[in-house]
Amino acid sequence: VLVDIAKDALQARTRFEWPRQLDLPGYHPVTRPHGKQVREASQLIAESRRPVLYVGGGVVKARAWSELKELAELTGIPVITTLMARGVFPDSHPQNLGMPGMHGTVAAVGALQRSDLLIALGTRFDDRVTGKLSTFAPLAKVIHADIDPAEISKNRVADVPIVGDCKEVISQLISLLKRERPLAIDEWANYLQDLKRRYPTGYDEPQDGSLSPQHVIKRIGEITGPDAYYAAGVGQHQMWASHYLPWELPGRWLNSGGLGTMGYCVPAAMGAKLCVPDKIVGGIDGDRCFQMTNQELTTCALEGI
Repeated sequence: VLVDIAKDALQARTRFEWPRQLDLPGYHPVTRPHGKQVREASQLIAESRRPVLYVGGGVVKARAWSELKELAELTGIPVITTLMARGVFPDSHPQNLGMPGMHGTVAAVGALQRSDLLIALGTRFDDRVTGKLSTFAPLAKVIHADIDPAEISKNRVADVPIVGDCKEVISQLISLLKRERPLAIDEWANYLQDLKRRYPTGYDEPQDGSLSPQHVIKRIGEITGPDAYYAAGVGQHQMWASHYLPWELPGRWLNSGGLGTMGYCVPAAMGAKLCVPDKIVGGIDGDRCFQMTNQELTTCALEGI
């Protein structure tokens, strides 16, 4: 968006008066999903044999991590967490297959591509996840739940569209699925666990004895532990951070995601430290991102951040 104000308008003098009445329309989203759509979704889940929980940042915004874990453990459905959702479902949980897409794990990509049902919660079918849309998850039906109706069927047409807050949607799904028989997905779950075991996320160590960035990031995470907060800029370091830091707790990952905002890391880390002064806050940044906002370290020094 470009907002251009003419120079004469900027230079002119005027008299300001407070308006007598403020009428701000605001944002009033639909939070409670339609019951019929949720019932259709639960029926599809009960009938599926290769389902996947495809979880995005909307679940973090809805603070629905407890409900997500209950749904996953109730059904046994494997979980993949997008870049914006890292930590909303613990990486150490056996059902977590990691991050999907072009920078994702083999298990997560394999799960999407071979699934017969995608349960997309608070996610937007980003092109970094889907790649070429016509070849993405070709055998899968789609349940798509999002609070923003503009996102639903924008990239991938939903068989069951659900507009609502993810916390409400997941809670209602849990209530309905508790009445169903256990899902018959043991063969599917075992197949994906085998993929996860055979193709772990890894990296090559330099032969000259120097430290790889992946090793450095992983070691920092081991030292600080899962309760630390991290911000990242945009680029390869962002992907390394998403893979090698210990994402066990929700809301610890500060990331601009699809906005692609280089320079985000330093000011985001500053803001986080002001919010949680007693916690460790780290920033994983790349050289060019850091050069865009590194002057804010002066602010940190002046303000004791």
